[in-house]
Amino acid sequence: MTNRFVVPYHGQGSVFDEDDVAAVTRLLRSDAHLSGGRERGAFEDEFARHTGARHAVSTTSCTMALELATHLLGLRPGDEVVASPLTFQATVAPLLSRPVGVRFADIDPDTLALRPEAVDRVVGPRTRAIYVTHYGGLPADLDGLVAVARQHDLLLLEDCAHALGSRYRGHSAGTVGDLGCWSFHSLKNMSTMGQGGMVTCRDDRWADTLRRIRAMEPDADFRPRTTPPSFGGRRPPGPEDPERHAKNAYTDDCTAIRHGGLNATMSEPAAAVGRTQLAKLPAMVARRREIAARLHTGLADLPGVVPHRDLPGTVHSYHLYTLRITDAAPGLRDEVVRRLHHEHGVEMILRYFPLHLLPEWRRRGGAYGQAPTAERIWFDELVNLPIYPAMTDRQVDHLVDAVRAAVIRARGGLLRARAVAS
Repeated sequence: MTNRFVVPYHGQGSVFDEDDVAAVTRLLRSDAHLSGGRERGAFEDEFARHTGARHAVSTTSCTMALELATHLLGLRPGDEVVASPLTFQATVAPLLSRPVGVRFADIDPDTLALRPEAVDRVVGPRTRAIYVTHYGGLPADLDGLVAVARQHDLLLLEDCAHALGSRYRGHSAGTVGDLGCWSFHSLKNMSTMGQGGMVTCRDDRWADTLRRIRAMEPDADFRPRTTPPSFGGRRPPGPEDPERHAKNAYTDDCTAIRHGGLNATMSEPAAAVGRTQLAKLPAMVARRREIAARLHTGLADLPGVVPHRDLPGTVHSYHLYTLRITDAAPGLRDEVVRRLHHEHGVEMILRYFPLHLLPEWRRRGGAYGQAPTAERIWFDELVNLPIYPAMTDRQVDHLVDAVRAAVIRARGGLLRARAVAS
């Protein structure tokens, strides 16, 4: 079926080419173990070098990266975390099943990420961490957030799902805070064939723990056994015996368990494609920034339309192209979105509904009015336009013409409706 949209919301946020196909083909035609090996280690090393992180540990998804990173924080019952309401639900999903509180702080209208002053206002005596999302690929005010974290002795976790290629004051996103969590989902700026994730950190102990628990090893404490190393007189296998998965059963007792371990290891084909995609990431981000610049120029003289763009000291990677309709009369944003979607051939998806208003978080204390800036921007101002490296200049120009027409006609329609009503 022919796509009815001139500018569809593309299912692939990166570009795949023969290099990616060759990387997978080479593995499949070899006798390499496909669930782990050289490619994964090489991808992690290359990603660490690319971002400047001390450690990079791959996972099956960013959601899994967030789950494992959350474990590292050592949250206890009754502890609290501060998070942004304007992010995908995966950011705080690991907290939903833990007996901890989540305080959703308000956002900065320019970054659409956590506002440090708002975070400072909601920090309490049991607050232990801040979860910040770099919305759309524009880094949050990390200097401000680091200052709040240091003042209150908090850990800072960066959700970098949107931030592949983003930089803050010369540093890669994900390397300023204590932990960075990355996504290689199909829609992201690079992809490991649909799903994949990474955790970056500086702490050697954390990196060791991550590598163990992603591979079904528990995060636990052991001590040498005081009894003979045998079971019913059966001695441990020798060095020449086949593998028996006995691990440390003969030598140690377990004294404490903090995490039972998960199967979260990235496959070799995914890691191989991650390496080829990483090599192309600068060019793919450059194309996104080129598209964004063309949109900025085309919409620059349209009153009341403010694009989400680079701020001083930042490099926006434009995972999302977001604009705000700041003179929003009631219903204007919704009318613009409807016209783009139904009249101008632009497939529209708005990201993301405020988390504190979802039913599962209302059950945990979320309520309308807790984040007034985020609520106003979401319900009245925010527009996300499609953006991806495969987009043609003709499609970009169509986006410019479509947004201009939709905004002008929507405003005119609302004015006429008001005149009739009065």
